[in-house]
Amino acid sequence: MATPNSSKYSTGDRDVVVVIGSGAGGGTLANELAQRGVRVVILEAGKHYTQADFENDEWAMFNKISWLDKRISAGGWHHTKTYPNLPAWIVKGVGGSTVHFSGVALRFQPHDFRTRTIYGQVEGANVLDWPITYADLAPYYDKAEKKMGVAGSRASGMPPMPENNHYKVMAAGARKIGYRKIVRPVASNSKPNDGRPACQQIGFCMQGCKIGAKWSTLYTEIPRALETGRAELRQQAMVLKIEHDKSGKVTGVLYVDEHGRTQLQKARVVCVAGNSIESPRLLLNSATSLFPDGLANSSGQVGKNYMNHATAAALAVHRQPVYMYRGFDIGAVVADEVDLDTRRGFNGGYYLEGLALGLPYTAAFMKPGGWGREVTSALDMYDHMSCVWVCGEDMAREQNSITLHPTERDQYGLPVPIVTKTYHKNDDAIAAHGLMQFRKLSEAVGATRVIDMPAYPASHNMGTNRMSALARDGVVNKWGQSHDIKNLFISDGSQFTSSSAANPTLTIVALAIRQAEYIAGAMRRKEI
Repeated sequence: MATPNSSKYSTGDRDVVVVIGSGAGGGTLANELAQRGVRVVILEAGKHYTQADFENDEWAMFNKISWLDKRISAGGWHHTKTYPNLPAWIVKGVGGSTVHFSGVALRFQPHDFRTRTIYGQVEGANVLDWPITYADLAPYYDKAEKKMGVAGSRASGMPPMPENNHYKVMAAGARKIGYRKIVRPVASNSKPNDGRPACQQIGFCMQGCKIGAKWSTLYTEIPRALETGRAELRQQAMVLKIEHDKSGKVTGVLYVDEHGRTQLQKARVVCVAGNSIESPRLLLNSATSLFPDGLANSSGQVGKNYMNHATAAALAVHRQPVYMYRGFDIGAVVADEVDLDTRRGFNGGYYLEGLALGLPYTAAFMKPGGWGREVTSALDMYDHMSCVWVCGEDMAREQNSITLHPTERDQYGLPVPIVTKTYHKNDDAIAAHGLMQFRKLSEAVGATRVIDMPAYPASHNMGTNRMSALARDGVVNKWGQSHDIKNLFISDGSQFTSSSAANPTLTIVALAIRQAEYIAGAMRRKEI
């Protein structure tokens, strides 16, 4: 088996595919390409942690694995005050945010790919149809669910996850107010599968799964790519710039290695999968005289249309203990409100996701900066709490963007990214409706207190390099291939044209499997 940092390929090898990032998009793509005989170099900015490095401690793992390089929150969202330097809560490490994600694996619905057609022109928004349909992606959803071992999925054949107390409380309240679509598709083993054990219901899913029951590219896709002998992983490799030749064709990637040395890795194809903040930031930082506004940016859409779901969160205090922290971190997911129904006063819909928080996170997120009896009286009842996260469709807006700070630089000498976000009135309406319904649901099973709290830093980051049928409207085509540069691909959630209400990981994986097929075929045909 290849070692993680073995120098398998020389930096002068012009025939490799360079994949930037090792999360749901990059890790999956690298393995799929390697399995198809393609030679791959994976560049990951973070460290290569192992399961032995994981601790069942919320703040210890937050500080260990989070992307804490400086970022600036701007715009109308509350993050400018509550989380001014942490607009996003993602991982800097091999496996990317698949180490941290809760495991929810929901599909887009057919209408999510046709928002411009269905919603029409939305004032204050920049909605657009995807250049693909649900039917195009459905077979890849099947493959993704099987690969990830999604519990409760027909494609994977995995039984549902056992119901814990948090699930039972959420589901009982939902049924009492007339909801019927109680689901829980999660990418974690409900029985031994794929060489990994069944979930032991430890509850620290977002801190990295110590036993490996929850799917993560860290211990599935990446090792399998290395085992082919065709992939090389370089950890702590922060990419600075993508280089190109006189014709505009991408030729290589400039990065700082783990020893602080600047390296130039030549490439036949470059695939960018650094999340929806780092991916556009890299394209913008790669501006040249030929591409003065950044790579792949003839449309001016690189960094625009940033989405992170219309979200809100709340806690309910019940008469009897709930112990929401016991068992898998996701309780019931209520899906009744996800369908189109404009009678509610908004486009799109949302899920009510029972997302358990440990006591440290509950204390931090319930009322950021809060103090006094209002806070402590709630925390005294922590073991009686249930918790919901409203996850709704976020309207694409051009002004919601990733831009480069004009003067401030990070430790690599790169401009610090500014993440600007102001919610559309549609997003606000979704969040308000979701909180109202959670209150009804909780009170229906006897909750004595419901506490609305602001959304936490975004883990679902989408858009900024979106797919479009026409080059003028976006950054990449239906394969995630740049409209402007044929051997440059976007392979993460930044290629999303709309957010849907679904957690993005399953769709990122499905798109990566599909993209790998296309890239491998195009390379065989000498098209790229």
